[in-house]
Amino acid sequence: MSYVIPKETYSGNVLSLEFGKAPKSVKIGGENTLPFLSFEGSIPNKPVIAYEIQDITPDDWPDTVKAQYAFCSDNPVKWAQHCQNKLKAQAISLRLIGTHPDRGDRSAGDVAKIVKDVLSAVDVPLIILGSNHIEKDASVLVAAAEAASGYNCIIGKAQEGNYKTVVAAALAHKHKLIAMSELDINLAKQLNILITQMGFDKERLLTDPMCSALGYGLEYTYSVMERIRLAAIMQNDVTMQPPIVGDVGMYVWKVKETFASESDVSQWGSIEERGVAWEAVTAIAMLIAGTNLLIMRHPKAVETVRKTIEELV
Repeated sequence: MSYVIPKETYSGNVLSLEFGKAPKSVKIGGENTLPFLSFEGSIPNKPVIAYEIQDITPDDWPDTVKAQYAFCSDNPVKWAQHCQNKLKAQAISLRLIGTHPDRGDRSAGDVAKIVKDVLSAVDVPLIILGSNHIEKDASVLVAAAEAASGYNCIIGKAQEGNYKTVVAAALAHKHKLIAMSELDINLAKQLNILITQMGFDKERLLTDPMCSALGYGLEYTYSVMERIRLAAIMQNDVTMQPPIVGDVGMYVWKVKETFASESDVSQWGSIEERGVAWEAVTAIAMLIAGTNLLIMRHPKAVETVRKTIEELV
């Protein structure tokens, strides 16, 4: 007697979301089964990886990842072109870290010019992120959304302290929106409800429940993402059905395993290999938990995760 794989059935699905301009736009989400379990349902769109770039030269990245962009990281346009043309990026995530009050305090006018310049230089979809300073991001993302009007970008992140302003900007300029809460499924659900009550279509929304690196709370992050995904497809909870974002790079490349020197911890092996492995393993864990869109930094880690996605699909 042949073995029959037991199958689950699900009543809900993840919402499909498309961003960017044709013909280079990309789609994520749309599945009605758990990650990579295609024998139980439909997975119409593979997870997408976006390369992170910044508006200023990173001064807090480990040398092993800074070296990958040393020739272009002083210019966000050149950096974006490198990611598109050389690294074959599916999407690019522009983090406006220079707008943070403690990192340069760039103005909304500066932001508008940078966003327009990057959009003019590349044609892959763009994600536009603030500096994670709640008050400053409110004005920064308004300017960024206006500058990118017509490009169908993803902007973020809308948080409890600024979501009304950020949602209004995304509505006015027809962008997609990332809603971020702090590692709590109830907070994620509440923020999604508040945003949709403002008239923002849930099919234009992405959920960021926050990420964490391997060894630094990854299990908790995984469980929160997994519960969100289970609520979406098993309980048909429409507030939990937007695609999930995993902002992996910013959390991975600040943990000691990615920058501790080989002379200090020789037993840990090559500093570059361990950093790449740290980002790749964290990203793959996020995928298995239900992430649809990853934001990453090191090209070798991205290539590893791309291969893993192809194998799992």
